[in-house]
Amino acid sequence: MRVLVAPDKFKGSLTAAEVARRLAEGLAGAGVDSTRLPLADGGDGSVDAAVAAGFSRKACTVAGAVGTPRRAAMAVRGDTVIVEVAGTCGLATLPSGRMRPLDASSLGFGQAIRQALRLSPRRVVLALGGSAGTDGGMGLLTAFGFRFTDRTGRILPPSGRALLDIASIDTSAAVRLPSVDLVLASDVTNPLTGPEGAAAVYGPQKGADPTEVRLLDRGLHHMVEALARNGFPRAARIAASPGAGSAGGLGFAAMLLGARMTSGAEFFLDLLDFDRHCTQADLVVTGEGSFDAQSEHGKLPAAVARRARPVPVIAVAGRSEVPRTRWRRTGFAELYALTDYTDRDTARDPALTAELLVRIGREIGHSRLLESAGVR
Repeated sequence: MRVLVAPDKFKGSLTAAEVARRLAEGLAGAGVDSTRLPLADGGDGSVDAAVAAGFSRKACTVAGAVGTPRRAAMAVRGDTVIVEVAGTCGLATLPSGRMRPLDASSLGFGQAIRQALRLSPRRVVLALGGSAGTDGGMGLLTAFGFRFTDRTGRILPPSGRALLDIASIDTSAAVRLPSVDLVLASDVTNPLTGPEGAAAVYGPQKGADPTEVRLLDRGLHHMVEALARNGFPRAARIAASPGAGSAGGLGFAAMLLGARMTSGAEFFLDLLDFDRHCTQADLVVTGEGSFDAQSEHGKLPAAVARRARPVPVIAVAGRSEVPRTRWRRTGFAELYALTDYTDRDTARDPALTAELLVRIGREIGHSRLLESAGVR
């Protein structure tokens, strides 16, 4: 029996590598050998997953979400570099964890990309999950030499709060991108503005109240109009394209610079060579922290289930909001949830999460599910 353990992270608790290790430990306790392949979908943990799969970690210094200098990391292998929002200027970089929806900036992410380009890569992968702000990529563009000024000529520090103050944009000192493939790894399909845009849909998750959401959406509209007046006639069309609203509008800014959008889940499955690993497996065990309605459409475990067919797939989640009747429709032979084993909140309890994952791995190894799923 050959089992491939290929989970995403359990956000707030364990990295994908740690989840894989604990499940594999449980399987080994039942006498089942396994191969571990920690995965990512372009969200936070993408650099860690790549490093676990053989990429090298390279340190860089950038501005955090509200400007505090911090050490971040890129993943490098051959001519490919992976840079992620979460580790540069994401929610995790906010001092004391306090949300700053109007002040958070994407400047640090732009700085990390600039440092990645110094390595002369052929491809730079931009992992967009976990952003802290909604600045339309104003910070990223500032890092690339765009200068945003208000009506008095004052240079504007990049943030969601500053968007409505943009009067002109000077690109005379903008960095010219070398011949490099910029890949946006994200499964967010929202446009930049409007009721399905970055501020309306994701602003509340970043601490924005209804008044701030409206302010941010107006600011994003204003930024697009300012860009269109200052040498970017395609700005409105790009803003309306799927994925422009990802990471608080970073998708929009990156596409403005020539980046191409791709499914984060599918891209990372290819990058980490999932198909080759899967052909050697009789069973795949995947998972993520929360299994919900979104998990059925584009999130990593569902992508794993599709790619693995006809190899059966078992999912493990911190919690599940999906009725048992829909598991098989999503492609899973079975789904285990940590909430079935404890009343305690595992989302902020790595030790308990690890303990339960070992237990579940052992149960999977012992279970007749292996037989019922067709594994001999």
